[in-house]
Amino acid sequence: MTTIGVIGAGAWGTALAQAMASDGSPVLLWAREAELVDEINRRRTNSLFLPGASLAPTVRATGNLADLAQVPVLLAVVPAQFLARVLADLPPGPRDLVLCAKGIEAGTGRLMADVAAQAAPQATLAVLSGPTFAHEVAAGLPTAVTLACAGGEAQWHRLAPEVSRPMLRPYYSDDVTGAEIGGAVKNVLAIACGVVDGLKLGQNARAALIARGYAEMLRFGLARGARAETLSGLCGLGDLVLTCSSTSSRNFSLGKALGEGLSAAEALAGKNSVAEGAATAPVLADLARQGGIDMPIVEAVCQLLAGTAPAREVVARLLARPLKAELEGMA
Repeated sequence: MTTIGVIGAGAWGTALAQAMASDGSPVLLWAREAELVDEINRRRTNSLFLPGASLAPTVRATGNLADLAQVPVLLAVVPAQFLARVLADLPPGPRDLVLCAKGIEAGTGRLMADVAAQAAPQATLAVLSGPTFAHEVAAGLPTAVTLACAGGEAQWHRLAPEVSRPMLRPYYSDDVTGAEIGGAVKNVLAIACGVVDGLKLGQNARAALIARGYAEMLRFGLARGARAETLSGLCGLGDLVLTCSSTSSRNFSLGKALGEGLSAAEALAGKNSVAEGAATAPVLADLARQGGIDMPIVEAVCQLLAGTAPAREVVARLLARPLKAELEGMA
């Protein structure tokens, strides 16, 4: 069996490692923390990031990226803001590099594929994205994802059998940009939906926010070259609905705390896992402004994260926007 490498032992990386090992395949999981490497190898658990999960015996952890040098398929699952520096330490070589982090690099505005193309130029890139709560994937519950392959159908036919499992089904796309934008934008919108929940504004308001947020995702994606059908699929609308509906989402939980009156610093303090939307929101808003793309919900999230206005005031501004035809805001 082919060894699969997973770079990053956070909740999502650990869940993917467990999914890949569910059929007995060997998995090499890289973790930065030496104590976590030891725990995974000795106790088959990751109490820091994925408590309650029991890892298969074929998952082996390492703290040395050089151990992954000869692994032909690598899943990169480090947080978006750390991808460049981690890949810079990865031994170069031809391989399939599957990007699993969802975000936009702060300071540069680069999507993860652009980051990886520079840091790992010999790799053939793909993006794995979709509605995926880590604890459900680790538990072996049915999950479907988009696997967008920069190498087209040839890469898909090579890579899909390596990452497909009975309870993890990939669907093919060659729209890498669309897959990335869907994952990045939905994190920001999930914060907004959490705010609605924290303010106790009801299910109607949250459903409306999801629909109007999807319109923003679509506007931004189309302007950046994504395809509408990609954003209406698993990695766009599917992921948006999941992440905007449950406190199992780190971004939704952050927004809920903001709606309940905490500052962003207070809500993020002491968290082991990263809420990617907090870092993505400001750079996404900047890119939208530069492109003349109307994204009022994203702008509202930025105001809340910066603490420039209380949650109820920000929501009131959204509700006071000019009346217009619904489809006028879809493109």
